[in-house]
Amino acid sequence: MKYDFDRIIDRTGTRAVKWDSQFLDKVMDAKDALPLWVADTDFPAPEVVVEALRSRVEHRIFGYPYADDAYYDSVIYWMDKRHGWPVRKEWISIMPGIVPALSFIVRAFTEPGEGVIIQEPVYAPFRQTIEGHGRQLLNNKLVETDSGYCIDYEDLESKAAMPAAKLLILCNPHNPVGRVWSEEELRKVGDICLKHGVLVVSDEIHHDLILFGNKHTCYAKLGEQYAAQSIVCTAPSKTFNIAGLSTSNIITPNPALKKRLDKEMNLFHVGGANLLGLTAAAAAYSPEGEEWLEQLLAYLEGNAVFVKNFLAEKLPKVRYRLPEGTYLAWLDFRGIMGSSKQLERTIKKEAKVLLNPGFGFGEGGDGFMRLNFGCPRAVLEEALERISRPFQV
Repeated sequence: MKYDFDRIIDRTGTRAVKWDSQFLDKVMDAKDALPLWVADTDFPAPEVVVEALRSRVEHRIFGYPYADDAYYDSVIYWMDKRHGWPVRKEWISIMPGIVPALSFIVRAFTEPGEGVIIQEPVYAPFRQTIEGHGRQLLNNKLVETDSGYCIDYEDLESKAAMPAAKLLILCNPHNPVGRVWSEEELRKVGDICLKHGVLVVSDEIHHDLILFGNKHTCYAKLGEQYAAQSIVCTAPSKTFNIAGLSTSNIITPNPALKKRLDKEMNLFHVGGANLLGLTAAAAAYSPEGEEWLEQLLAYLEGNAVFVKNFLAEKLPKVRYRLPEGTYLAWLDFRGIMGSSKQLERTIKKEAKVLLNPGFGFGEGGDGFMRLNFGCPRAVLEEALERISRPFQV
């Protein structure tokens, strides 16, 4: 491989939430723990990104920027090349992140007390955003089966039919369970939402991180009627490990919806773009960035299989299904330990590894832990060895 993903880079002292000892000790109460929790990777960004940033920094002036055609063209190129979706410049809103975008969307398209549907266990800020803005949370809980997680369409229909229901926040690929929803599954969701006038907000931040031959379908690519009642949230942050540059692309094909969303965003004066974020994204969404990504995906698949093989040998009672997308492992410890709080403490305090406890992802997360395998394999192996020790008979 051209790129060395095995290389371990010291991230301590770099203000990295994931690694900085001050944050881990004081905020997470995880002194000396090996961190495989928050969803950024430990791989350096592609050289094409680093070089573009280096060149821009050497200019030495960092005044107010605007998004030029080079930026928009790179987003359009990437969405068409990687996802077969020909987006238009006028559909794109630039925001500092998808989580802030969700707040703007919730505020723009719902009133206090109205309902927003999510599918737990799911990324915690979904719930926090809904409840924090005084909206009603409607949980269309995912169904856990022997073959993986699936959507409860009957329950979704009942939730969408409620007069209060206005939005569905869809997580595709799904964090933390690792599902990449098929076109058929998405169409069933879309048909229900179209029938009941529910706006679909599709968080596709992990859409480039598709593993083992699975195929991602952009929700709005299902057809014009689906696109007209949707907002698709994308970003280069997870793909290229540039979350700290605070740049996301919110794509709204319906001009009336986009106008409404932009108005809400502009009330908070956050529509200005991040200069270095624009620079990094334009460089990443390129043939050179794609070459790096293809090699990253192969490495992540190797890490996912490594987790599976390790658990089969050392912790066979921990259930784990290879994810279809993301670099996140959703580990089921219910066969070992019934108490979620005790499980979290055992792994953090005895094993000295920091993971995300499943209960933080809402209903259906108890007894699970989320492990980020976006790291050099030697780090992953050390973390798994540590985790296994407290559970050895």
